[in-house]
Amino acid sequence: VQLQASGGGLVQAGGSLTLSCAASGRTFSSYAMGWFRQAPGKEREFVAAISRSGYTTYYADSVKGRFTISRDNAKNTVYLQMNGLKPEDTAVYYCAAKVSSSGYDYWGQGTQVTSPA
Repeated sequence: VQLQASGGGLVQAGGSLTLSCAASGRTFSSYAMGWFRQAPGKEREFVAAISRSGYTTYYADSVKGRFTISRDNAKNTVYLQMNGLKPEDTAVYYCAAKVSSSGYDYWGQGTQVTSPA
């Protein structure tokens, strides 16, 4: 599975941004997807996840109510709509594919999101 994340950028606090992650190499609808982020000097943390069908979603408490994960299985793409961005959302965002039952097996290259104070 190959993952290509895009859509990062510089956004004022309170603004919105949508990240995309295009997948290839395996039937997209056969695996769950997730978004993670890593801020400078911090460990990578979970942001959101979505089931294979898209029916079930999960969010970190820090983004619940502000971020929305979705997927389009016809386009082999998962999205992360981010509203109400805060300076603490500044990080490199990674998409990941959960192909096996042991965890996230494949990772994209990351896209930088910056929301200055």
